[in-house]
Amino acid sequence: MLRIQKALLTGLFALAANTGWAATILSATLTTSQENPPTNPTTSTGASRPAPFGTATFILNDAMSALTFSATIFNIDFTGSQTPDTNDNLVAAHIHAGSAVTPTTNGPVVWGFFGMPFNDTNSPTPGNDCTPFATGVGGTCAGTWDSTEGNGAGVNLAAELPFILSGKSYINFHTVQNGGGEIRGNIQVVPEPTTLTLFGLGAIGLAALRRRMRS
Repeated sequence: MLRIQKALLTGLFALAANTGWAATILSATLTTSQENPPTNPTTSTGASRPAPFGTATFILNDAMSALTFSATIFNIDFTGSQTPDTNDNLVAAHIHAGSAVTPTTNGPVVWGFFGMPFNDTNSPTPGNDCTPFATGVGGTCAGTWDSTEGNGAGVNLAAELPFILSGKSYINFHTVQNGGGEIRGNIQVVPEPTTLTLFGLGAIGLAALRRRMRS
């Protein structure tokens, strides 16, 4: 048991001191209220429909040459047949960024991953980095923004990184009803875990290990 404790503590010390956390993690929570102006999703007849929402996670590699992302979106029709109405049909999805972007200020498209513009040049399915749910309304999107990709001359990951890392970017999903964007989420860097947090997680893991050994 003592060897296990020492191994866990040694690992935690190494993890806390190691710069292996260099890959930067970012995240976004997407809502209708973050659109500018906020959206009020309805059906084509004016009836209310379930509000869409979602989350997205981004990983910027240590070399800062690739930004990989994954997003899960609910209550937006990814196929045009998940619901009988057309207002919630997904038509485009992008990352927007710029020096003037704030949580309440719009910015230009810098990288598209569904519909037009589409800038993921290594995608196996050009025009579509998204997969609908097998059941229900919504889907997931995933892709990698490589260093040379971007929407227009001079627009690439390297040029946009200062804005992305300083909170001046957002991920946006556009629908038939809301062509300017139905849900969006400001992209923020997730703070690295502190040494204290790591020790807390280690203590929890050690306690669980002790319970397991006693059973």
